[in-house]
Amino acid sequence: MMVNPNWRSKAMLLCSHNDRGGALAAVRSTKSLLTAGVRMAIIDRSSGMKGKGLMGLAARLFGLAAVALSLAGCSSLPSQGPSAADVVNNATNVTPDAGGAHYLLTRIDERAVTILERRGIVSMSGRFGDYRGASPNQTIGVGDVVQVTIWEAAAGGLFSTPALSGASTGSHSAVIPPQQVARDGSITVPYAGRIQVAGLAPPQVENAIVARLTGKAIEPQALVTISGNISNTVTVTGEVVQGARVPLTPRGDRILDVIATAGGVKAPVNETFVSLGRNNQTVRVPMQALLQRPQENIFMRPGDILTLVREPQTYTAFGATGRNALIPFDAIGISLEEAVAKTGGLLDLQSDPQGVFVLRPEPVSVARDLDPSFPFEPGQRFVNVVYQINLRDPSAYFWARRFQVHNKDIVYVASSPLNDVAKAMGILSTVYNPALTGFCAATVKC
Repeated sequence: MMVNPNWRSKAMLLCSHNDRGGALAAVRSTKSLLTAGVRMAIIDRSSGMKGKGLMGLAARLFGLAAVALSLAGCSSLPSQGPSAADVVNNATNVTPDAGGAHYLLTRIDERAVTILERRGIVSMSGRFGDYRGASPNQTIGVGDVVQVTIWEAAAGGLFSTPALSGASTGSHSAVIPPQQVARDGSITVPYAGRIQVAGLAPPQVENAIVARLTGKAIEPQALVTISGNISNTVTVTGEVVQGARVPLTPRGDRILDVIATAGGVKAPVNETFVSLGRNNQTVRVPMQALLQRPQENIFMRPGDILTLVREPQTYTAFGATGRNALIPFDAIGISLEEAVAKTGGLLDLQSDPQGVFVLRPEPVSVARDLDPSFPFEPGQRFVNVVYQINLRDPSAYFWARRFQVHNKDIVYVASSPLNDVAKAMGILSTVYNPALTGFCAATVKC
């Protein structure tokens, strides 16, 4: 069976059109071809030339298929996004007008996963260590409220009161009113003067007071207590029931102890991050990490700032997946394997398993490890990176399990190239279905 060469040339012409006009021209040409075929079939049928009429219609249907294949290459076809070939070509075909490559394309394989894992996991214990402190006793600091009690061995001393009646033997002790440690780090003790207390533990201050009073009081003894602990506190803010300065106890308090003292967490645990500020350094980990890894629940230190932040983690799923949506996941993280599963997986009749992509910005240091030849700009801090994985390869599923999806990532699954052909045939069916119906009706009448 010979197909009219004019249809082949029309198909070649239409395939070069990548705009709406080209697609509309393809539909109009197809309609004219089918109309001519139906008319010829009806005429041949009426004249008794059944074979030629059917042959003419069949030839024009072959022309229709050629046009459909041409339409499949047109960019004006409905689509959920770029094809896998488009993503690859746009990364490699850099034109001077584009100002350089606008994203780095790299495959998810053993090398890429190893580079990303090299960044390690942010750790509280790894950054700050886990220890209570050098002294088992709390030290006194500026702003603390201190109370001093002094005893003497016999009556008649500086801190004794005489017996007022036969029933009373008098007092051999005196309680000095509570006082706040001044900015110079000292307090006042009668007959002892200014005593430097900042940075000292209560037993050390007691010895200093006794030394000052020896020779003035009768065998003095002193007891120093911290009634208002300001310097040995941590600040707890954010998503807790009651933000406050939480005093630390001598036994030592860990992060979860302090959070519990502040009333606990208000936000869902799987959406909460814990940020610890210490010595001009800040480390941020998921709340779930403190619960799953006990070594992360480190001891708090005086002056620490603990902030709990609610930050729901999400990624966006596009393309040929079970659902296109903004999908939440736990703060502890999610792998690419799990992320694809949460979307409902790849659509069997639409997706291209070789065209699964993850899009996100990466620090220049990471991007340079992934592709040293990429044209980095001076002063550039982040690079848009597109990761591609081929799920037709069974080993890729192990890499997908190790590849971590980050907050605000985009997971995109491209459509299969054959899906475009199906779309083109669907569009053209709106044209040739009426024509075939007319031909069948004419055939019955004849």
